[in-house]
Amino acid sequence: MQPAETMKPGQTRPDPACTDPAWPDPAWEVEAVLAWHDDDAKAAIRSLLDDCRHLRRQLALAESVMSRGMARGWTPRYERDAL
Repeated sequence: MQPAETMKPGQTRPDPACTDPAWPDPAWEVEAVLAWHDDDAKAAIRSLLDDCRHLRRQLALAESVMSRGMARGWTPRYERDAL
């Protein structure tokens, strides 16, 4: 198994429908998460939920210290758009 490709500063991931071979395959990412947790799906889900919880707290913290002028009226959304 190959290590996950890391993004460089300022680089954004293209549209998920993009078939650019330079980006990791989403199916491969799932396999990588399961491999990291020795194929224990519950441990993988628990870890991903913990990551999500941590990132939501970080987003809330950033929102509380960020001025409206700095973000030009942008406010974070805690729920992603429906697929």
